[in-house]
Amino acid sequence: MRRFFQCLTLCILTCIFALPAQAVTFKIASNAPEGTAWMNDMRAVADRIAFRTEKRVQIKYFGGGVMGNGNNVLRKIRIGQLQGSMFTFGQLSDVCPDLRLYSLPFIYRNDAEMNAVRKELDPILHKELKSKGFETFHFAAGGAAFIMSDEPMTTLDGLRKKKVWIPQGDTMSYAVMDALGIAPVTLPITDVLTGLQAGLVDIIAAPPLGAIVMQWHTRTKALTKTPITYTFGVLGIVQKAFAKLSPEDQNIVREELNATMRAFDAGTAHDNAEALKVLKSRGMDIVELTPQDVNKIRGITEKVMQDLADKGAFDATLYARIQKKLSAMRGGQ
Repeated sequence: MRRFFQCLTLCILTCIFALPAQAVTFKIASNAPEGTAWMNDMRAVADRIAFRTEKRVQIKYFGGGVMGNGNNVLRKIRIGQLQGSMFTFGQLSDVCPDLRLYSLPFIYRNDAEMNAVRKELDPILHKELKSKGFETFHFAAGGAAFIMSDEPMTTLDGLRKKKVWIPQGDTMSYAVMDALGIAPVTLPITDVLTGLQAGLVDIIAAPPLGAIVMQWHTRTKALTKTPITYTFGVLGIVQKAFAKLSPEDQNIVREELNATMRAFDAGTAHDNAEALKVLKSRGMDIVELTPQDVNKIRGITEKVMQDLADKGAFDATLYARIQKKLSAMRGGQ
């Protein structure tokens, strides 16, 4: 009898260990429209993860902004309806305020400055996001955002006569617009195209590629080639959900998603340059702000940013570190 129960126990244990591990599905939101190269690449990496983990880890994407704006996505994450999202930095700025340091308006003058700051701050921001409960992967730059408008914009006075869009919840840009004497129109990113079509806004700021992907270029006629701000995306998965994976599967997911996000990041400059060529070929006017107005805008903006830093909108020490870095790169100018 004893031998019978030993054999029975062994059979039961064998069956248990033979069962496949419980599959984990991450439901991930994104604003990128379905059918775009970005969504196609993200679905391809989801397939690779499913294959390498023998379907223990699966990712289901909800593209085209169907899950709503950033606040709606965060709410759905909190109640467990979603496990993550491809966020813009602005959408996560209330969760991690220091992400605002990468989108400081009129502070970064070119890609070289932005990239130099990233080398120092990327690890810090990843660590901060982890402390806020998100497993994140390589940051993907969207590139410099430029003014795109219904007519050429070359002066500050011209901007003051227009309805300028800023993202919902972007307190930094709102403060700058107010200081510059511009009345902003606040809309979630999912409503921008409708806003342009309905005449609610005349001016947006976006990288060339982003404007094409979101179809915003169809409602604008000119691009002012002075960097306004820099845009970034971060894929975040709730740590509590990520922790359900085995260490081996976690490593697979990190490896695949980091590689894909690095590829996006590395291709940004080229893709935006090609997108700008497309916009030119379709008749979009490319203009510049006058040097005098650029200097005026930057002077006002720096005062606003310092005031926000002093009020705790982002880490004042990190902001000072950025300013020091940029000053050194510019030779003190």
